[in-house]
Amino acid sequence: MSKSGAILAVALPIAIIGVLGVGGWMVLGELSPEAEMADELPKGLAVFTEPVRRDDLQLTVQSQGEVRPRREISISPQISGRISYVSPAFIDGGFVRRGDVLVRVDDADYQLSRVRAQSQVASAEQRLARERAETELALQDLEDLGISDASPLARREPQLAEAQANLDAAKSQLRDAELALERTIIRAPFDGRIRSKDVDVGQFVSTGQSLGRMFGTDIAEVALPLTDAELGRLGLTFAFEETEAEPGPAVVLSANVAGQLRNWQARITRTAAAVDPQTRLISAIAVVEDPFGEGASDGMPLAPGLFVSAEIEGEVLPDILIAPRAALRGKDQLYIADPEESKLRIRNVEVIFSDPQGVYMRSGVDAGELAILSPIQAPFDGLSISLAEEDEAES
Repeated sequence: MSKSGAILAVALPIAIIGVLGVGGWMVLGELSPEAEMADELPKGLAVFTEPVRRDDLQLTVQSQGEVRPRREISISPQISGRISYVSPAFIDGGFVRRGDVLVRVDDADYQLSRVRAQSQVASAEQRLARERAETELALQDLEDLGISDASPLARREPQLAEAQANLDAAKSQLRDAELALERTIIRAPFDGRIRSKDVDVGQFVSTGQSLGRMFGTDIAEVALPLTDAELGRLGLTFAFEETEAEPGPAVVLSANVAGQLRNWQARITRTAAAVDPQTRLISAIAVVEDPFGEGASDGMPLAPGLFVSAEIEGEVLPDILIAPRAALRGKDQLYIADPEESKLRIRNVEVIFSDPQGVYMRSGVDAGELAILSPIQAPFDGLSISLAEEDEAES
């Protein structure tokens, strides 16, 4: 094959392919649809919103504390001796009434002391009676003799005073013996429960020795630590004490007992005397009356040592603006959605306080405006936004 023939054999297929490619491109160009111009601008950042509402607000404060009885004492004898009797109710957990006999100390020695004191009183009374008779005789003799300036000794005044003093002393000793005899019986000073018992029959006890402990069942208390801001929310002061004209805030105490949530109704009656130097908090004292009776929760008493949560009712603030807590940005800003212009607006608001449920404001926004809940990076006033649809929120 000649050189020109070889070139033609290579160039011809290339030319044919080029012609076919150009023709195909032109055909595709004729068949493809024309591009349409966009009628709408791109949507702004989609955000979720919730309207700001206006309502009266019942302020509440949450706290926790341990239940304790108002009265708890150590039971101790005022005399020494051997225990001769212990009440069946004097056991850990036993209920006792005021005046119930808890313990008796053997009183044989104290009975003898009372008899001796009675004998001394009788002797002193006899000596006083004799001295009175002798004094009358002496005065009669002085009168018969016509002596009007006789000395006190001649009128037997010192002797009579001594006899009277001896009788008074004997009576005091008798009262002492009777008191010691009465103190051999140890009674419950108030209605309550026995927390512990430390003695039993036959044991010798000394004056002041602890026989056990008991606490009153009339009133239970819970010390609830509060911050200064929480005190203000409740309308309390450092020197608050409940009166008929100014009752304390209501409190609901709650705890899980026997696998069930229990609630007890209480009230704040006073605040503690001083601020805790470690926590810088001050305690409000919540009181439950008759915690083992009418104050119990469906029969479940409020027992000392139980750790409870407390919800304290504070003041009612009228006509307050309320938004979800997620709407608050920083300390005092809300992002508001302007649905007409599809713009974000930044508002400074006067925040009263906030909690996990919401942010509560006096001013800065209007009721019905849409507070933005979605997180936004690099926000600015006038940012283009769009309101997320309900199906987007559900997804």
